[in-house]
Amino acid sequence: MIAHVNTVAFHGIEAIKVDVQVQIASGMPAFTIVGLPDKAVAESRERVRSALTAVGLALPPKRITINLAPADLPKEGSHYDLPIVLGLLAALGVVPGDSLGRYTVLGELSLDGSITAVAGVLPSALSASARGDGLICPGACGPEAAWAGEDLDILAPDNLVQLINHFKGTQVLSRPDPELAEESAVLPDLKDIKGQESAKRALEVAAAGGHNMLMIGPPGAGKSMLAQRLPSILPAMDAREMLDVSMIASVAGALPGGCVSRRRPFRAPHHTASQAAMVGGGMRAKPGEMALAHNGVLFLDELPEFQPRVLEALRQPLETGETVVARVNHHVSYPARFQLIAAMNPCRCGRAGEPGQSCPRGPRCAADYQARISGPLLDRIDIVLDIAPVRIADLALPAPREGSSEVARRVAGARERQRIRFAETDAPGRLNAQADGERLEAVATPDAAGVRLLSDAAERAGLSARGYHRVLRVARTLADLDGADTVGQTHIAEALSYRHEMRPLRTAA
Repeated sequence: MIAHVNTVAFHGIEAIKVDVQVQIASGMPAFTIVGLPDKAVAESRERVRSALTAVGLALPPKRITINLAPADLPKEGSHYDLPIVLGLLAALGVVPGDSLGRYTVLGELSLDGSITAVAGVLPSALSASARGDGLICPGACGPEAAWAGEDLDILAPDNLVQLINHFKGTQVLSRPDPELAEESAVLPDLKDIKGQESAKRALEVAAAGGHNMLMIGPPGAGKSMLAQRLPSILPAMDAREMLDVSMIASVAGALPGGCVSRRRPFRAPHHTASQAAMVGGGMRAKPGEMALAHNGVLFLDELPEFQPRVLEALRQPLETGETVVARVNHHVSYPARFQLIAAMNPCRCGRAGEPGQSCPRGPRCAADYQARISGPLLDRIDIVLDIAPVRIADLALPAPREGSSEVARRVAGARERQRIRFAETDAPGRLNAQADGERLEAVATPDAAGVRLLSDAAERAGLSARGYHRVLRVARTLADLDGADTVGQTHIAEALSYRHEMRPLRTAA
């Protein structure tokens, strides 16, 4: 007799069905797992033995073979422990095999028989729901699985004894409830920033349209403070966005307690981060910082200090909205439609161009430092802003009247207008920063005066086609913040002012 238990293997955020086949036959005692298991799967033999001993059971002195089908698909991770032990229990007649057939199972076993949390429960739950199966997962992951839908039958035991008793009918496991993560209601507020009114305006524009932004200024000008206050003016994620972000976090094992959050991701990796850490990779091709920032913000402080390969790896995701991890044994893609916010000093010493200061290495210092940012990467940044040093007189002023709550209302209004506008099209994306082609021309064509201004500026500044379209996207966002149906000359002029500072950088590059 061969017992069958369903589980999954992960390919990116996709959960692929795997059939765990268990056979107990006569012969020399052995415990063999086949079907391209990795080291963690192969080691499940000892965890299974100890867990069964802890609940008062023992494996028979026979030949035990576990086949993970399809056999040509690599199997990675510790979540195969629970389906393997349930297959053995079904083969021994401890639990009914026909009941197990309608569940997808995943979980890691401890030596004492408890079931510990694993990564990827949410994609597994969605996959099981699509097939019409139920789900058996660790108790710690139950709240995460419950987000897959109210109709999904979920069993979330804390240990093996509870699961055995449930199938025997001596204990009933209740369905877990979905839970939201408890987060601090207080975020850094724009009221903390005195002065820098033009920078706060640019941050509002970037938030309203999802535009990429680069801030250039001396140390202490407030670049990092501005970036850290961006989450306070961004709207919460809707159900679809929250599910997409949570699936990536689930595969990465970054959903503590199985609780999901409506707050947009804000990832701020250190400038020593490797290319694999940013794009994704490793033995299991896990998502990197770009994917973990999906539907949120990726903040890169000290931009030129990042490795050149890391910076150039940003170019494709900024255009396509996904990262691709290509390895000999893996070719995995993750969604990565993030908003890039970057900050940098004008030169290595940070004092180039500052009134009353001089750089000891002269213009060459700024040219060499800025040359680390390539022109193609700069061309993908919508807003480039020169951040002036904060004056001491500004610090003595009282706190501004307008804070994050007032700005957040305007940002929400502009995003709602974009959502309504783009809901009529089938193209992906609901923000101005994601509009392109005919859709961009249809919504962002300026009036006659705006066309003349933009054409003249494009010739004088030498804008590329990509740069030209990005000016239109920013201008469309400015019109949305004003509640205007048409992009006017003033909107084009302000959008060009955010583009102007890129010229010296491109020359240096």
